Amino acid sequence: QVQLVESGGGLVQAGDSLRLSCAASGRTFSSYRMGWFRQTPGKEREFVAAIRWSGGSTDYVDSVKGRFTISRDYAKNTVYLSMNSLKPEDTAVYYCAAVWYGSNWRDSREYNYWGQGTQVTVSS
Repeated sequence: QVQLVESGGGLVQAGDSLRLSCAASGRTFSSYRMGWFRQTPGKEREFVAAIRWSGGSTDYVDSVKGRFTISRDYAKNTVYLSMNSLKPEDTAVYYCAAVWYGSNWRDSREYNYWGQGTQVTVSS
């Protein structure tokens, strides 16, 4: 049974940093990309960042480039999203997900597995 478990969310002030973690289990993810999405009430889930598990190539939405970094730890089977210079508009529920590496990793509908989400709130 595949499980993705996010942690690390919280309430911070603008300009602060947070690191989200996504612990993956239940299968081998070497042929997958791991993605982070975020969602606010009434809006569609938005792509934030993705990393290919094997090789480590990354992709980011323009609004987080230079502020967020996605990484993975093979030994811990964990993916991270390090978020710096947080802004109030970064407030959302953040989800970790896994998709076959050949899929369109920016499209949430392509993803096979999802975590339960972790809330990030940035106050001004």
